[in-house]
Amino acid sequence: MNLVSPRPAARPSHVSEAEWKTRVDLAACYRLVHHHGMAMLVYNHITARVPGPEHHILINEFGLSYDEITPSNLVKIDLDGNVVDGGAHEVNKAGYIIHSCVHRARPDVACVIHTHSRAGVAVSCLTEGLMPLNQEGLQFYGRIGYHDYEGIAVYAAEQARLVANLGRNDVMILRNHGLIATGRTISEAFRRIYYLEFACRLQLDVMASGRKFAPPPPEVCAHTLAQWDDGAAAIGTGNDEHTREWPALLRMLDRKDPNWRA
Repeated sequence: MNLVSPRPAARPSHVSEAEWKTRVDLAACYRLVHHHGMAMLVYNHITARVPGPEHHILINEFGLSYDEITPSNLVKIDLDGNVVDGGAHEVNKAGYIIHSCVHRARPDVACVIHTHSRAGVAVSCLTEGLMPLNQEGLQFYGRIGYHDYEGIAVYAAEQARLVANLGRNDVMILRNHGLIATGRTISEAFRRIYYLEFACRLQLDVMASGRKFAPPPPEVCAHTLAQWDDGAAAIGTGNDEHTREWPALLRMLDRKDPNWRA
């Protein structure tokens, strides 16, 4: 294959290699969410846990478009939303209510993605939520948390209910609001939001056809879920950072904007 080689990242001397890799992957995730039409102007967030014992999180600077995010302009904050890496960075603390409680309650989660995509919000408004209709969506069969709408998420009192409704699930539908996907790596979280978004779009297409639905029987849904779990690496959706998808996506970003790694 004739592939574009990733450009080397210029890591600042005060940033560890582990943190810089997290910054590069998180910046890529923002760019990819934008590329796939899941961004909402300068709002919503994608957060990633900084390696180390400090419990710090990386987040976007408030006011930047997702396609403006780079590793160096990400902001490091603590779990209370306080900026810890200096500088006059502005963070949308109100919008961080959702992310902080997930990171605090789920140490296994390295990345949290929250979107207000058109398809995701539409499905969140349906009583039945996400239906088991397609192969990609069946990886979430019986594993989606649901959180009832309580208004704009700006109050800490809602955090306990958000965490309880997510439980041990990796994705959650916020009713009348949007989608959440988590991952043990940034690439894993992106794959989940990508497939969750695809399943939402597919469901709306099926509903718009006006034809009768033909969902697989429960035993086939359960079988397919087990296939996603047991054969994840073989079908390209494993949890390893070195699966085929993530490097290919980074190469695409290199072709689109050689300066995104700045």
